[in-house]
Amino acid sequence: MSGAQKCDPQCRDFNCSRRNLRFQSGRPWCEWTSEPCDPKVCTYASCQMRQLLENGICGKTIKRRTRDDSGPEDFIDDEIKVRGKPMRRFKDRDIDIF
Repeated sequence: MSGAQKCDPQCRDFNCSRRNLRFQSGRPWCEWTSEPCDPKVCTYASCQMRQLLENGICGKTIKRRTRDDSGPEDFIDDEIKVRGKPMRRFKDRDIDIF
C-alpha cells in the first residue's frame, strides 16, 4: 500500500445498498443504472468497514498523520474531581495527586 487507492467494487468489504452489483466478464456492473459501477459517483456504494471516503478513496489505504507536539505528560491532571461519599469523607471537591 504505497498511497491512497481508489475504492474497488471487487473488494470484499464493498457493498451496494441496492443489491444491484453484478459482475459481467469480470467487470463490476450496476443493474440499477445499467452502467459500470463507479463508487465515486454512486450514492448506494458503501463499505462494510465504514472506510469509503467521500471522494471514492478507500480509507484503509490512507496513512494517518500523528502529532508529535503532545506527550503523555499533557494528559496527566494534578487533581481528581470527586462527588458523593468521597467528597464528604475528604471534605474537598478536589483531591491532589502529587
